[in-house]
Amino acid sequence: MTIEANAFGPPHRVVEVEGWHDAVAGLKRDGYTYFDWLSAVDEHPDGFRLVVHLARLEPALDHLLLVTYLDREAPSVASIADVFAGAAWHERETHEMFGISFGVDLEPLLLPDGFEGHPLRKEFVLASRVAKPWPGAKEPGESDSDSSHSPSRRRVKPPGVPDDWVQERGVDG
Repeated sequence: MTIEANAFGPPHRVVEVEGWHDAVAGLKRDGYTYFDWLSAVDEHPDGFRLVVHLARLEPALDHLLLVTYLDREAPSVASIADVFAGAAWHERETHEMFGISFGVDLEPLLLPDGFEGHPLRKEFVLASRVAKPWPGAKEPGESDSDSSHSPSRRRVKPPGVPDDWVQERGVDG
């Protein structure tokens, strides 16, 4: 297990994907008996960072983040639901949102039947960004007030929209 600096909280303890389950079980034996949450971060294009937050309540509050890195093409890791039953819900959510396999059959949790894709992956295209105007401030020259003197800019594509989607719909990219 190695330590990785974290500017926003406690250091991450990093384990190889093969040691994930054993590391979580070992931390529970060491007194980290409070499971808080499990989720992932899309580290596109490299893969995924899988993170679990655990805490030890005695003799004083001590919490840590355990991390493993997963391959982008076939993200898979052993389930920890046998160590912390509450992890099952988090694994189902992470499976749906990122496409990470936990080696067990996971029922859909949040997405409607027949939904295709994993919405929290960075390459997942949000069709609503293409179908309707990007919210926020208007482009120069588009004000509701008299703006006949304002110069107009080239329209830019919304973030996360592939070039071929923009061209098909007649918006300059």
